[in-house]
Amino acid sequence: MTSRPLSSLVRLALSFSLALSLLVLTSGAPAARASGGEATWRLEQPRPPKPPPGVSESQVPIALGGISDIEFWAPNRGLLLTAGNPPTIPPGVWAYNGVEWHELATVCGATVHGSNHGSIAWAGPEDFWTVSDGRPGQVAESGVFREPPLEDNTLCHFSGGHVVASYAHPAFQADSYQAMRAAGCIPPSPPATTSTDCWFAGDPLPEPQIGAFQLHWTGSSLEAEPYPEEGHPVEDLRLFGGRLYESVRLSPGDRVSKQEVEPPVIHGINRERVLPTFEPEKGVISYGFGEFPEALGFLRLSAADGALWGVAASVPPAELPENSAHGEVTVVHRSEEGTWSQLIGPAPAHPLGKNLFPEEASLLPEGAERAAVTSVAAEPGTNSAWLGLGPQEAHSPTARAAIVRISAEGKVSEAQTLPSAEEQLEGIGPKGEAARLACPAVNDCWLATTQGWLFHLAPEGERHMPVDTDPAFANLITYRPPDLGLPQVPPDAPPPDTSGLVEEPPNYGGAFAESSSALIKQKISVPLLSNLHSRLLHGSTLELRFHLAVKASVRLLAKRHKKLVASTPMRTLAAGNRKLLLRLNPHSWPTKLALQTHALAPLPTVTVNQPVGGPEHGGVGANTVGTGFTVLPNVPSFGKSGSFAGSGSFAGSGSGSPAGSGSLP
Repeated sequence: MTSRPLSSLVRLALSFSLALSLLVLTSGAPAARASGGEATWRLEQPRPPKPPPGVSESQVPIALGGISDIEFWAPNRGLLLTAGNPPTIPPGVWAYNGVEWHELATVCGATVHGSNHGSIAWAGPEDFWTVSDGRPGQVAESGVFREPPLEDNTLCHFSGGHVVASYAHPAFQADSYQAMRAAGCIPPSPPATTSTDCWFAGDPLPEPQIGAFQLHWTGSSLEAEPYPEEGHPVEDLRLFGGRLYESVRLSPGDRVSKQEVEPPVIHGINRERVLPTFEPEKGVISYGFGEFPEALGFLRLSAADGALWGVAASVPPAELPENSAHGEVTVVHRSEEGTWSQLIGPAPAHPLGKNLFPEEASLLPEGAERAAVTSVAAEPGTNSAWLGLGPQEAHSPTARAAIVRISAEGKVSEAQTLPSAEEQLEGIGPKGEAARLACPAVNDCWLATTQGWLFHLAPEGERHMPVDTDPAFANLITYRPPDLGLPQVPPDAPPPDTSGLVEEPPNYGGAFAESSSALIKQKISVPLLSNLHSRLLHGSTLELRFHLAVKASVRLLAKRHKKLVASTPMRTLAAGNRKLLLRLNPHSWPTKLALQTHALAPLPTVTVNQPVGGPEHGGVGANTVGTGFTVLPNVPSFGKSGSFAGSGSFAGSGSGSPAGSGSLP
């Protein structure tokens, strides 16, 4: 049997006449709120920092460009990540202070193209991360002359009003960063205020490795920790119940260690040092008759008030698996007790197929053949969530945004399009389809459209709140520190002692967030290790190349999970470009490398401008060893044993030498 189109059941649609819009608005129930007044959606577009060319000083609001993500720490402290709208709006970050949105950073922006988009993760009240586009200066150090990918393959760490660190890696190498689309942090244990347990995830690892590319911030370094059982791309990460939940996209041909009839679509990620790190969630979705799991798109996640929401719709027709029925709009809900319930979706046991979307869905207008769910935001204090809807195909920049409000019982209490009928009568035209939703409080939600316009749900007398005056969000940030994604020129000798010289960041134009009162001059040690690269020789010998700033004792360990499977002897190496060779067993391929180092001479120091707070805000401490990051090379097939794969992180430590056996060719 072939599943009926969603339009034959509820006719979810996005383009319709003004008269029909008025009919929908008059029949929909208004959102309830504690104040007793009516909360309504209205356009609240920020004004550009300077008027576009040819526009008067009135600074008419303009589109911000594609908005990758919108997240809130508090109702009067929010962030959005944009691709920009040149030449007036550069790519970057905007902040909300309770009264208005303003430009916060002209760096670390992210494009929105297809499934590619950046992400924001709050780590503390003044601390957050962005998944951002790489800079045009990113190059491949291996001599491959082709345009490197830039979308969503770098990270920016903001803290105290600065970008304190940037993370990237040259393209076309075994340890190159893959595109990331999801980010999340697990709150710290008191009295700490900033999370040191953050995750970033996205595309599958290069063949033949199994697993999705995932980086784990441990407070001092980024480590590669892919989920080793599945190669499904990770599309969303959301904090709930003290751990992160990641949503994956299922597609035919994904590399997995074992085939399952209904593979898990959500994994739980536990706190650091809590094992296992990943726990698949079972029984999240019930599929319809003839509906393959790959026919349903990934679950978009949102959490509030002890509930985790997930929404999905059918994949586009071109991606529908052969012989599969279309997927239906699906809404799932997880309680604090750990019970999953499917509020909306097909009933798989029904011989003819049955969509459980309630009768209230008839409020939705006629139109598109099949609707896609573009976004979801759980609304605190209401036991409900807002859903953004859009067409699967034929997207239009002149479309109106369609949204619905659904309760935890699966009832649709409200359905409308934006701009509202009243705003249309005021001359406000279409601003694009629904793209991102966020609800920081009850009767307080924000919608970003595909064209970069913002709508705000709030009572008319309560649209503004006390202004957030935190200086960390007051000044424009225009400087992004260098990272390994930019060209690296390894020195042939230890760097000279430049004590007393102040290295100012390059002037990219505009005002810097750093002021003399916000910076201190501080001596820091250069990294002992830099410019790490790895490759596989003769199928089973790992070559690790690196630069030592001073003479040091070095030992390379290879572990498979917690078991030591190979190691080199502790060797004393002079400063300069060096390498280690380690013979590996293809049938016991390691999952992680660890390089133990001990400097045998003082590290050279330089004097730089550091944000107040020093190393704990992204600076480098006097005894820190900078190790970079590497992924283990692929291992080829070996006879009848099949194909083995390994991936992992490269992490340095100060000193010490645990026992282990191995070989050094």
